This record gives sequence, C-alpha cells and structure tokens, in this order.
Amino acid sequence: MTKMTRLIVLALLASCCFGIFAQELTFRGVYQTSRDNDYPNGFYSEYVGWNATLGKAIFIVQQGLYKMEMNGNTLSLPVKDPEVNKADFYSNGQFTDNDKALWANNFNLMYANSGAACIDGIITTVMSREEVTDEGNRFAVRKWDAQTGDLLSSVDYPESMCLESAGMAKNPIDGKVYGLFYLTGQDLPDEIVNDPDYFLDEYTDSTDAGYALCSIDLETMELTVITPGLYYYNFVTFAINSEGRAFAMNSGGTAAIPAEDGKVYDIDGNLTGAHCFEIDLNSGLIFEDNRVNTGYMSQMKRQSACFSKTNPNKMYWMGYFNSGMGFNDYGSWASLSDRDWKTNGKYDTSLYEVDITTGEATRIANIDDRYMFACIWVDGEDEEPTGLRGDANMDGFVTIADVTTIIDYLLTNDPTGISLLNANCNLDEEVTIADVTALIDYLLTGQW
Repeated sequence: MTKMTRLIVLALLASCCFGIFAQELTFRGVYQTSRDNDYPNGFYSEYVGWNATLGKAIFIVQQGLYKMEMNGNTLSLPVKDPEVNKADFYSNGQFTDNDKALWANNFNLMYANSGAACIDGIITTVMSREEVTDEGNRFAVRKWDAQTGDLLSSVDYPESMCLESAGMAKNPIDGKVYGLFYLTGQDLPDEIVNDPDYFLDEYTDSTDAGYALCSIDLETMELTVITPGLYYYNFVTFAINSEGRAFAMNSGGTAAIPAEDGKVYDIDGNLTGAHCFEIDLNSGLIFEDNRVNTGYMSQMKRQSACFSKTNPNKMYWMGYFNSGMGFNDYGSWASLSDRDWKTNGKYDTSLYEVDITTGEATRIANIDDRYMFACIWVDGEDEEPTGLRGDANMDGFVTIADVTTIIDYLLTNDPTGISLLNANCNLDEEVTIADVTALIDYLLTGQW
C-alpha cells in the first residue's frame, strides 16, 4: 500500500468513525444510605429471625450492590445485583442455608460513610464511627468481591490513619490508587500559612484539617501525602479517567433559583453551582483552568463519580438533585425541611454527565427513591485489562483513533493515555511505525 493510499484510507476511515458511540453503559455501585425516618436505623431493614447455628440475628437490609442501565439518555432504576432473596435461605420458619443467610446479613456491614472504591474487582468500603472504640479504632475497612458480594475481610484502623475520603480511584497509567483524604487534626505547614497567595478565598484563615491528595496502599491502608498543603473546598467526589487525569467535584451550593433549563446562573448570567476541578497527581495541586461551573447545585454530602474507558472526557456524577433548597409551603425559596424530605425532594438524586473539557454538566435522569451510592463504576471496567490488540487509547474499541494515539506517542514519546501492550499491533514486543502499518491494514481487512 502506498503512502498516498494510506492517507486516503485514513481520511475515509475517520469520516466513518466519528459519532459511532451511542452510550450504552451499565453502572454498578455501593449503596451508601437513605434517610428514611420510618425505620429506626435510617434505612429499610427486614428482620428474618435468630439463627442459632450462626449465633446471629439475620436481617435483609437496603445496603448492597446495585446496578443501573443507561441507554442514551434513558436510565433504569437501581436494582440489587446480586439480588438478595429470603427464600434462598429461609423457608417455613427455618433457615435452610446458613452460608447464604450469613452472606445476606453481611450487607449490614457494607456501610461506606467515609468513602469506597471498586478496584480490580475488589470493593473497599470505609466506615467511620462517631466515637473511637475501646481499642482506639475509628475506621472499619472492609473488602468485598465486586461480583458476588462476598465479604473478604474486615479490619479496624485508628483515627490517626485519616481514612475518611471524598473518593478513591486507580490511575491506569501508573497503577497507583489515589484519593482526597481529610487529614484530621493536622495543621498546614508554616510556609503555606505564611503565603498570602495560597488561600483562594480571602476569608479563609483556618489552618486545621482539610482535604489532601494522597496515594494509598490498599493492603496496609497507609497514606502517602502528595499535596503541599490542604484544600478547604468541600469535595464530594474524586475520579480518574483512562488518560490518568484526576478530577474532583465540590458541593457548590448556591441560593440561586434554577432557570427554565434546570440550571443555575449568577447575576451576570454565568453558570454557577458545583465545580469540577482537575488535580495534578504528581504535585497534588489544583490546575488553574477556564472550566465553567456545572450549572447544577448539590449538597455538602459525599457523592460519587466515575469515567467510562470509552470516553475520557465525560465524567458520570451521581449527585443530589438540589442543594437542599427549594420552594416551601409559603412559596418562598428557602432551605427545605429534613422532616418532609419524602415529599419536598430535598434528598432526591440524579445522574449527571460532566464534560471535563468545559466543566458544564447535563442531567441525564433523576433517580427515584433517593438512592445515593458511595462509589460507582462501569460494569466490566473495574478489573485489570487483559489487553485488546490495537486498542491503543484503551476505549474498548479498535478504530482510527488508535492510529492517531500511536502516532502521537511515536512523535512525543509521552506514554500518557496509551496502552503500550495494546499498541504493539504486530506483536514484536516494541511499539514502532510498523505497528501503525499493521493497525491500518487491520482496519482495512478486519484481519491481523
């Protein structure tokens, strides 16, 4: 094939490949909590009975693993996955399967009020107690099988470990796990305190605990602090895309009344509400950028976000429908009542799509029954990749975009955003221009 022929083919292939992605994704998540005051512990719970063999009272609870199907702009309601059925372990007043009963009851422990993550098929949940235990522990860290829901381990850690986070995520480029962790009881360094340019908010003068970017060893749960100081934004999410870029959302509460399009604007007509920040994983600093606000209000409570490998520029954010404000019974725009949350929508939730290139968000759908997840991920994308020959940009497809990715790598020698395993198209254990040729030939013929 001549060089000119290849260029013509590339142009034709490119014209056919744009816009082929109709997003059909299955999201899975760890149920965080509801706020149902009809139940004594705040969430639905069904007492099954006392299991004498296990020495436990067995409950079926609302916590567990859930999934939602998204087809275009249509989102299904969350359903438990795997499903918990009482009939599988209890019948006619008797326990018929003790292992299954214990498995169902263990979801009592899947309470992630201080962060969670699904990484390489293993879910890590962090629960922080209001008070430390007699042993001096505060954080209960539990590991779960993401597919079966089996409880794999449960270990308590002291308050000094600072394991409360706005979220954790794995960087596919260096293989490390990062998160925004709240460094309780730690002060800013003097060089930060004495730097008047450090604080973005002129009214911020606190030097106590705040969020810091850290890497974490999920085997030991030990943190390595990267941030030179601490951040005082109220971060509610943290996610890393397939290019190894990290993003965090703040709550962005505002008193503005939503416009007809459902978004909120300031007096100058600019979008306001929650904001999407990009954080440098090397320095721990927030990038200065020109992103606008998302246009949606949210609440100062932990939420969740993730990326699909098919599109590194779209972050899926499961957040609240509002900032806790709305029109009350008197027609005034004010804080909504906690007591009447079932009818006033204070804790309604939504799935949003955030364009990280602009910062603006689009509300995909509201989610009935006020579900909120401690973490979400795209099903099938939480495990280590086994490699897809030719899928250099790791989006799950082999297209002309992968040719561009390999060429960019050969020109810059920058490994960001490329799978060198997948880019080795001719299987000679190195990435060269010969792999570009092999990939183009594959796109033309469908055969390697």
